[in-house]
Amino acid sequence: MKTFIQVSEIWVPSKDRTILEFKGGLYGPHKQFRMASERLCFGYDEGLPGKAWAARHPVILNDLQNSYFRRAASAQEAGLTCGVALPIFAGDYLLAVLVMFCGDDEERIGAIELWHNDPGASYDMGLVDGYYGIAENFEFISRRTLFRPGFGLPGMVWKSGMPVVLGDLWHAESFLRKDDARKAGLSKGLGLPVNYQPGQNYVMTFLSAMGTPIARRFEVWIPTEDREALVFNAGHCDRKPDFAEDYIGARLLPGDSPISRAWATGIPEINESVGEDSSAIGASAHKAGLESLLALPVLEDGRLKAVVAFYF
Repeated sequence: MKTFIQVSEIWVPSKDRTILEFKGGLYGPHKQFRMASERLCFGYDEGLPGKAWAARHPVILNDLQNSYFRRAASAQEAGLTCGVALPIFAGDYLLAVLVMFCGDDEERIGAIELWHNDPGASYDMGLVDGYYGIAENFEFISRRTLFRPGFGLPGMVWKSGMPVVLGDLWHAESFLRKDDARKAGLSKGLGLPVNYQPGQNYVMTFLSAMGTPIARRFEVWIPTEDREALVFNAGHCDRKPDFAEDYIGARLLPGDSPISRAWATGIPEINESVGEDSSAIGASAHKAGLESLLALPVLEDGRLKAVVAFYF
């Protein structure tokens, strides 16, 4: 089974905070693209990571060949056609930029969307940009759809300020585009709040198809009331639907797993052999045959609200 996201990489500020440097990534078979990436650095507003740094909100770049993208030849050789950069800020300070890459072929169906509301201009949240692979009709509908707080996946995330997982889009009354999703073959969704630009509301949505999921598993972990540990909140797994039972009573302490290390640092964490991890997530991943993990911290005003894990 192929995943819709083919490459993930993390960029962090240098010690003097003047450039972004390569920290790590998940590249699968795309070893040459990794070699081209790990030698680079990006200045403010330079390249895809630098653009997200300057914008203070996610950036979706649908054309890697005829744009400011610096690794065009390597991306073309790897079959990568779209890049998504998601910055993480603690107040005014950039902590990291997560970049994900997708390919464009007839086998891959999925969607990554960026939604935005400017409270001074509208009551609604509309699409800034999106990447849809071959789901052209779903893209057409999405570009003409607006959401109010609490309605649809973007509106649910907007109202709650928290990540939202929808495991069955086709039968979810809260997912307003369910009929169009069914026609496009999109079956589950994940929504993330990405509010790092003061006074503005941004939401990213990831929509998966059964044959080419965005990731093989999503998990949302949140701090306990005393903020001493993380506990499982929500998720969806194609390989082991009952995986939540693995986390009954589980508490992730700061630093004892890839997910809790992302909590401790505010920087995305990557683990290429998660099934070997000694924590509860390692045992659960091993049962499901999951190999690698990307843990993404979700912050608001410098405090962690959740950690979202993507398993590949």
